[in-house]
Parts: sequence; C-alpha cells; structure tokens
Amino acid sequence: MAVLVVGGAGYIGSQASRVLRKHGYEVLIYDNFSTGHRRLAQGFEVVEADLSNTAQLTAALQRVDAVMHFAAHAYVGESVENPRKYFRNNVEAGLNLLNACLDSGVKRFIFSSTCAVYGVPERVPISESNGRNPVNPYGVSKMFFERALEAYDRAYGFRYASLRYFNAAGADDSGEIGELHDPETHLIPSALLAVAGQRGELEIFGTDYPTPDGTCIRDYIHVNDLAEAHVRALAHLSSGGNSLAVNLGTGHGYSVKEILTAVEKATGKAVPAKVVPRRAGDPPELIADSKQAETILQWRATRGLENIVQTAWEWMKRTTPSLAGS
Repeated sequence: MAVLVVGGAGYIGSQASRVLRKHGYEVLIYDNFSTGHRRLAQGFEVVEADLSNTAQLTAALQRVDAVMHFAAHAYVGESVENPRKYFRNNVEAGLNLLNACLDSGVKRFIFSSTCAVYGVPERVPISESNGRNPVNPYGVSKMFFERALEAYDRAYGFRYASLRYFNAAGADDSGEIGELHDPETHLIPSALLAVAGQRGELEIFGTDYPTPDGTCIRDYIHVNDLAEAHVRALAHLSSGGNSLAVNLGTGHGYSVKEILTAVEKATGKAVPAKVVPRRAGDPPELIADSKQAETILQWRATRGLENIVQTAWEWMKRTTPSLAGS
C-alpha cells in the first residue's frame, strides 16, 4: 500500500514516514518546505509543491491508496495574531486536499488533529466525550477540518481517523531526526536550548495555577509513539474499520517545574529560567484519556518522560556542533 504523507518533512510527519516504511508501506512525501526541513525527508521520494497546486496534488494522489495529513500551521499565539494565515492554510488548503482526495478516489485519510479542539476542558483526564470548544484560531481551524471529515464520511463514505495529540516531544532513537521549529516554542526543546546557551532564560508562564507546584501540567507523548498510532489507525481503516476520532496521550501529566527537573537530570546542568506572567488561555491541566485508542487501535504509549527528554537531548547534541561531547 502506498501512502501520501502531506507535510512529511516536518517533525511528526517525518517520523510517521519512517514508521510507515518500517511496516512495509510505500511512502511518498508531499511538502512545500515552508516549515519543513529537507534533512528530515532524506531517503524518501518527495513532491515539492503546495496544496494549492491542484495538478501536482492530483498526480501524486493517483499513485497512492491513503493520505496522512500533517501540513498545518501550529503556533497558538501566532494564530491569535494572524488568524487569516491559519484559516487559509489549515482550512482552505486542507479542503483543497480533501476534495482532491475525493476526486481521485482516495478515501482513507489520517488527520493530525490536536487536543486544542477541546479548549478549556470540562474535566480532566480529557476523554472524547468532552465538548469541542476551542479557545484560539488554531484549535478552531482543526475542529473545522474534523467537521469537514465527518460530513464527507456521511455523504461520500470517506473513511478517516482524527488523531488528537497532546504534547508531542522527543526524538528518534537513531538520532537522525527530531524536533526542528523556527521559532521554537515547545517547553522541552526550549529548556534544552536554554541549558545549551542557545537562547536566553526560559520563561515560566505563571506559578500560581491550582496545581501542586503552581505551574501548568501537560501530557507529554513521545513522537515515536505518535507515529505508531498513525500506522495503527491506517491499518484500522484498511481492514474496514469505521471512521474515528481518538486522543493520543500517556494519561500522565507533568508540571513545568517537573519538566525542568527532568531536563537538569538528563543534561547535568541547571536550566536558566525566570517566572513571567501567565499567558492568556493556558488551562492549568491537560491530560489525555486515551482508552478509546487503546481499545480500538490496540495502541498505548510506551515511552516515559525520561526517554522523551534523553532522546531530545541526544538529538540537540547531534545537531548543535558546540555541544559535541556534552
């Protein structure tokens, strides 16, 4: 079976491409490299094009049996400042992909969604029964696309899996690929960059939350575990399974301060940090209830925080010459 990995030169898409290949799938990457990195797509056939290029998109779809869609803008703060950018890419371009799939007869679709569709959760851990009430344009754009998939399923028999990630983190054990964002806003790589002297002090956004140590709690899931879930979801659809939307997380949360402790343990260095005011819209606690993924996809996260931080640190040392030998 051949799979078109849209956004396959990005952090999670590149990992999914490798796991697909390991499981015997043929992989074709489709990426415009606006945020992706060529080094992450090395070793794969790549179509360099935008989703608005209908001719190239259609030609690529003629060669595959399924699609995995990772090509989204994903900075919450930027989505608030520039919602037009997010709706143009995450909604308009996404719909162009969806319609091209339909016209090409490709009706198996794995969507990279997010826990941001829930907004401030009604209860924690967050199950799929929580209402979808996103509080920023990024979450709205992802929810819109989920709604489109649901409508296409009902109308056209389009089979999909919407995989709602919690906090993706870590790097591949091989050290070949890992997290590359510009700018980098994720907590673990930001803390590692601060340790490495590649950025200023890490900002801790508030220490007055109703949590044990006053800092926000999040559910961190290793990128390898995420990629494996995508392959399980594709196998589910390929075997005639119904469309679904499931959470992907570990079911265990860590506070910002606990993350910094883990980073200091892995690196042997203190994280230079300072406390700054809260960011608007940051819920105190986001933890996944992933029982549906466990039941339906026979999938469960297997890697813990120590592995996440250690692989991220090894990747950073490999990609930062000044850290060689650290």
